[in-house]
Amino acid sequence: MDFTRIAVEQSGRLCTVTLNRPEKRNAIDDVMITELRHAFTAAERTEEVRAVVLTGSGSAFCAGADIEYLSKLSTYSFEENKEDSLNVMRLFSQIYTLRKPVIAKVQGPAIAGGCGLVTVCDFAYAAEETARFGYSEVHIGFLPAIVMVFLIKRIGEGKARELVLTGKQIDASEAEKIGLITKSVPDQMLDQEVDNLAQQLSEKNSPSSMALCKEMFSKLDGLNFVDALEYAANMNALTRMTEDFKKGLKGFLKKELPQW
Repeated sequence: MDFTRIAVEQSGRLCTVTLNRPEKRNAIDDVMITELRHAFTAAERTEEVRAVVLTGSGSAFCAGADIEYLSKLSTYSFEENKEDSLNVMRLFSQIYTLRKPVIAKVQGPAIAGGCGLVTVCDFAYAAEETARFGYSEVHIGFLPAIVMVFLIKRIGEGKARELVLTGKQIDASEAEKIGLITKSVPDQMLDQEVDNLAQQLSEKNSPSSMALCKEMFSKLDGLNFVDALEYAANMNALTRMTEDFKKGLKGFLKKELPQW
């Protein structure tokens, strides 16, 4: 499809998805949500792509929901708002469960829905001088309902309560400390750090293994202890039969790095 809110670029094994509304600080609306879903679907289906980077153009990663979009939602019926909410849920779930690692590259503010996008990525690297994070929804009578499911899993209920109920913003250093992001790096090093991680994931790791690991992360929480162990044993057995495992084992025995 033709994108009007985002830009997508594939370079070798890396797909970069850029929120591309710098004049609106990359604010989210229903069109952007739909475009993001198409972009991530395409990245997952493209065999050559091994990792995805999600970033923003201009001075902000994403300032949250577009004001015009929020104003429109306030006039919707419950059924219309439910359908729109489900679309947001599908996007967050899609990123979280994507069978390829997703890295958020954050420069500038990532607020409200923008912070939600960061939360559902596998990794998040942020510029230590400019990046800011926060769930500001309580300031306008709203709430980060869908992302709370993912936020609690990521940083625990205590810290999630603090961020959500105060609506305060934190810098990259604090975000790293509480586990909201993976790493805070100097602004001028952000591109290189993310490129290094993407290259490592793409070249050193089995794509099949990473996909199965992500599948397990998304399913284990819903199982009781006994069922989780049985599921893990089944996954263990399944993995031993994959071509990636056979290739990796052969390389290990020969003391050669497998070519993924």
